[in-house]
Amino acid sequence: MIRAVLRWTALAVSAILFLLPFYLLLRNGLASRAELTAPGWTLWPKQIHWENFTKLFDQQDVPFARSIVNSVVVAVLQTAGLLVVCSLAGYGLARVPYRYSKPVFYAVLATLMIPTSVTFVPSFVVVSTLGWLSDFRGLVIPGLFSAFSVFLFRQYFLDFPKELEDAGRVDGLSRWGVFRKIVVPNSRGFFAAIAVITVIGSWNAFLWPLIIAQSPDSWTVQVALSGLLTAQNPQLNLLFLAAVLSIVPIVLLFAFLQRYLVRGVTESGLKG
Repeated sequence: MIRAVLRWTALAVSAILFLLPFYLLLRNGLASRAELTAPGWTLWPKQIHWENFTKLFDQQDVPFARSIVNSVVVAVLQTAGLLVVCSLAGYGLARVPYRYSKPVFYAVLATLMIPTSVTFVPSFVVVSTLGWLSDFRGLVIPGLFSAFSVFLFRQYFLDFPKELEDAGRVDGLSRWGVFRKIVVPNSRGFFAAIAVITVIGSWNAFLWPLIIAQSPDSWTVQVALSGLLTAQNPQLNLLFLAAVLSIVPIVLLFAFLQRYLVRGVTESGLKG
């Protein structure tokens, strides 16, 4: 009984500490500017200012609603493209017999040791030369390949039952047919785990969208948050409210798909 009480007490304290930042964001977002800067502190605003939602979406210099739509489009396109590219690369390195498969795999892993700052300028020059500034192509295409995702897919496919693939080949399926009709349907949980990781990373990306999305109409939600902070007349209560709205989609996504995230870690084959 004592252990159970201590365990539940520790969990309750941890939950409160975890939710405290979200409470502060919501409390400050629904307060007025005067209450936000007042010397006294109240647990909740004396008057809830629901009109802050209207003020946030009516901002002329920061199109917040458009930025949310842009982030959704970028996250969906980038995730779908990455799953296709990296799963094919990982499956090829794991199953396709090739003399230089291991050197290619090690070369892919070597790119993980290259700092992002080293490739930032060349990537920007390429995107700028192609005319993809303030365009979805510039935001999405450079993120379609991830060496870490290729590594995870390869490790997973190494442990995938070969008997299922052999059965497909006996039935006359090509290697592409085996991958599309047998491997992918039986790997949905792992694909979902990689998708969750990719969506979270894409949604929270800031530096690359900041330099590529030079037009306010192409801003993502993280760039819009920085726009609210650096505006000539920053309204901190709107900034807190915008932060809450930017967190909600990721929290919901994680809440519904967390089991796939855990499953993906356990099935990634990192032990091999």
